[in-house]
Amino acid sequence: MDRPLAAMRRIIRSLLRFWSASLAVQMEYQLNLLIELLAVLGNLAGSVLTLSLFYDHGQRLGGWSWEAALVVLGLYTLLDGISSTLLQPNLGELVKQVQNGTLDFVLLKPFDSQLWVSLRTWSPWGLPEIVMGAILAQVGVWRSGVRPDPQSLLMAMLMVSSGVLILYSLWFVLAATSIWFVKIWNATEVLRSLLGVGRYPLSAYPNSLRLLFTTLLPIAFLTTVPAEALLGRATPSWMLASAAVALLSLAGSRLIWQLALRHYTSASS
Repeated sequence: MDRPLAAMRRIIRSLLRFWSASLAVQMEYQLNLLIELLAVLGNLAGSVLTLSLFYDHGQRLGGWSWEAALVVLGLYTLLDGISSTLLQPNLGELVKQVQNGTLDFVLLKPFDSQLWVSLRTWSPWGLPEIVMGAILAQVGVWRSGVRPDPQSLLMAMLMVSSGVLILYSLWFVLAATSIWFVKIWNATEVLRSLLGVGRYPLSAYPNSLRLLFTTLLPIAFLTTVPAEALLGRATPSWMLASAAVALLSLAGSRLIWQLALRHYTSASS
């Protein structure tokens, strides 16, 4: 029992040192924080304006009210901020490590390689997007007249956490394929475009796309399902489905990484 706890403490200490060093480097360019904040406000204003176009003349988007749709958009913005804070800096670096052969040094360290390449660094410039997304989701819930009870809040937090794991798994699997294909920048842009589907409620799309975004590419579990939980409309079956998809996605990313490492040709070989 003591050995796993000691290993966990060592991992946490290492990550805190990595993140402290990353923050020190990033804060050399403090003006970036203001620029990023202005960019987030501009992008968020554009997204809200685009969403409002669907609600002209009292229309409803997929049966969702304006306030409820704001919750979905807020969660999408929050997840996009997490991508900018953790996923892009780390998984983008993984692609470079494969190209330059420096992944060898990662694999030689006494540290789980998937954890290393996933959490080695971070960027504070995505934090404004996380904060603004959380605020927008809260405003949407409040204006919907919903006052979530502790059980609904816990269910919503679990579903949002599941969404984060699913998002990570999608990004990681794509980054891991760079071991086979090396250059995957175009595929990354395609993934970002597909994830943009999550800024609108799932019911706004045709049935065929709903099936696609629930099964093969589980974007529904990133925003729509957690939004249902925040609005008090989710059922325990959806919570279980969300958790199951998250665990399967995470396990799948692990299997893909192990398979990719078997095919990895180090720079020294």
